[in-house]
Amino acid sequence: MHLRRITTAAVAATTVLALASCGSDDGGDGGDGTPAAEISGGQAPDEGTVLDTPFDKPDLVLTDTDGQPYDLRAETAGHATLLYFGYTNCPDICPLTMSNIAVATAGLTDEQRADLRVVFVTTDPERDTPESLGTWLDAQDPDFTGLTGDFTAVQEAAESVGVYIEPSFEDDDGSIVSTHGTQVVGFLPTDDLGHVLYSEGVTARTFERDLPKLIEGELP
Repeated sequence: MHLRRITTAAVAATTVLALASCGSDDGGDGGDGTPAAEISGGQAPDEGTVLDTPFDKPDLVLTDTDGQPYDLRAETAGHATLLYFGYTNCPDICPLTMSNIAVATAGLTDEQRADLRVVFVTTDPERDTPESLGTWLDAQDPDFTGLTGDFTAVQEAAESVGVYIEPSFEDDDGSIVSTHGTQVVGFLPTDDLGHVLYSEGVTARTFERDLPKLIEGELP
């Protein structure tokens, strides 16, 4: 077992750390999460964690990059799913995270790829249209799903899985600030619950190792 265990409440501590290192257009960041609790274990930051109490998959319907409604629960039911909240104008963490996942999925078999869903939900829907989001994700992996839509619905869905986000706003210098947690939530196909949490320190190698097991419904 490579993963440490973490209580659901302890996600707050991970959220704050993730926000502190998540860049925005002008480098702005901040925000707070849910009530904090202690995190047990001392696993390296490039490893995932297992939640003592897994997350329910968000009940979320948004618009995909083809302009069609996408029901997250229905479309990903019975499939291993990686869920990430970010935005395409992010200068650092978002492209790196998606690139790491893309590198890992490239090593999967066709059958394994068919059993995996990678869903990127924008935290900046005013700028991330279906078209622009689709172009950005295609450069990562055309099989990835991009979703955009009502910010309040996105924010509620994110917070339901321990990811804190704030509305984008224009700073005094005219730049757009968009703050979000950087966790990737891994859902198992067996119960459609989010059992594994990956922070921004996770590398492509970690995903390469973990994805085949997640696809089989196993914890790494």
